[in-house]
Amino acid sequence: MIRINNLKAGLDVSPAALEKMAAEKLGIQASRLVSLKIVKKAVDARNKSNVHFVYSVDAEINGDEKNLVMNSADKDVFLTVSQNRLSFNPGVRKTKIRPVVAGSGPAGMFAALVLAEAGLQPIILERGKPVDERLKDVNLFWKTGVLNPESNVQFGEGGAGTFSDGKLMTGIKKDAYVLKVIEEFVAAGAPEDILYLSKPHIGTDKLAEVVPALRRKIISLGGEYRFENKLSGLVVRNGVLKAVRVEKHGGESYELSCERLILAVGHSARDTFEMLYAAGVAVEAKPFSVGARIEHRQKLIDRAQFGPFAGHPALGAADYKLAVHLPNGRSAYTFCMCPGGEVVAAASETGRVVTNGMSRYARNGENANSALLVGVVPEDYGSSHPLAGMYFQRRLEEAAFRLGGGTYRAPAQTVGDFLNGYVSKSWGDVEPSYKPGVVPCDLSALLPVYVVETMRTAILAFDQKLHGFAHPGAVLTAPETRSSSPIRILRDENGESLSVKGLYPCGEGAGYAGGIVSAAVDGMKQGEKAK
Repeated sequence: MIRINNLKAGLDVSPAALEKMAAEKLGIQASRLVSLKIVKKAVDARNKSNVHFVYSVDAEINGDEKNLVMNSADKDVFLTVSQNRLSFNPGVRKTKIRPVVAGSGPAGMFAALVLAEAGLQPIILERGKPVDERLKDVNLFWKTGVLNPESNVQFGEGGAGTFSDGKLMTGIKKDAYVLKVIEEFVAAGAPEDILYLSKPHIGTDKLAEVVPALRRKIISLGGEYRFENKLSGLVVRNGVLKAVRVEKHGGESYELSCERLILAVGHSARDTFEMLYAAGVAVEAKPFSVGARIEHRQKLIDRAQFGPFAGHPALGAADYKLAVHLPNGRSAYTFCMCPGGEVVAAASETGRVVTNGMSRYARNGENANSALLVGVVPEDYGSSHPLAGMYFQRRLEEAAFRLGGGTYRAPAQTVGDFLNGYVSKSWGDVEPSYKPGVVPCDLSALLPVYVVETMRTAILAFDQKLHGFAHPGAVLTAPETRSSSPIRILRDENGESLSVKGLYPCGEGAGYAGGIVSAAVDGMKQGEKAK
């Protein structure tokens, strides 16, 4: 195949026009093209008067492809080969004991897929419910404030990623593992455009269909799902894992023989973290970030990013990604930006308020939202205990619950009032989307002083990069505390826990990933090591 990079096209380009552009780039007649496949599509909006798409394509032609490329002086034209696909060789089962995966988020799903494809018939323990039942519990919480601590935005099939924008961008190397993740999502029903969009996303609505399809594949390969079965303990002898204790819904417990446990419990499994620490598993506190969700009208973001092209149907809702390092030594950044989305109640423990963001595939909501976060480090947690970051999170979430009136309503403040230190009394042109509702307040009564000061400075700095970011009617809803895990479960070069042989920590909860794709890839790699 011939790879052609840097094909610049207008927003209304047709497939035929793209073929003609590719042929011209190759210096051939369009009739010589046998096939043309888009491998990347990105928006270039640096010049607001000329917003356009930039494509990379793979072309197959009639004739000698190698000779054509050799005679081309265009550096954007070169030969390419298909990327190797992963295949997982049969694993080694020295005993009849099946491997166990704790958690069914991205890391757990893809670890289970590796083990199932290798013929090892993994058992998947999930403390929450299947997606369809989980959706009912989450919607009930958002509507009434009645929280199910075992079935919510954090816990249940698909993990926290199920209630998100489903972004698939990743900072890790885009290799065969990443390709495997994307292709498995497509095979499970995700939109095919995630194969080539520079900023692919699936959306909560489609993730709710994709995740069960992946489950069905794992089951067809011999895997076994046990929903409402929570990992509650480890049986370790002489530093070697022998079994796990499992608590079923209703309180009944049982012991399951286990010599290989993939630990993929997510960043919010705090009771599991406490159990692991008590069992002597080596953990350490790690940096993470806290802050609030900032919410604007999506039309404001579209205008800021696309200028006169805002609203063009080919562009969809605009996004952004901003970061700044400030003189006070703190860093602030936006995270998990959800175009056309909503701020959601993401609590998983009673008496604590947490916010997150999500959007559906269409991204057609009135508001845009993003986490506005400030980095915190172990020195900020007030203790040297390995779980001190987790307790730091809990204190913020408990304070937010009290400030919101004790009904899971969240504290919120307009950006104008936040910058000027006033208690908000009402809302401007941005109606908060958080349910079960918000309470106007002063967020400086909730967040640490250094977080508030850093956020205020960052908002003004970001407004210089994205006009309107500091719009006084924008809304901050707090707290956002679950950006990443507050701990790291230490592991060696073979992927095993430093203190328990047979325990394979992975994904976001273990401190080794930062998103759907990176968590899935880490799960696959740990699954391979545990075969």
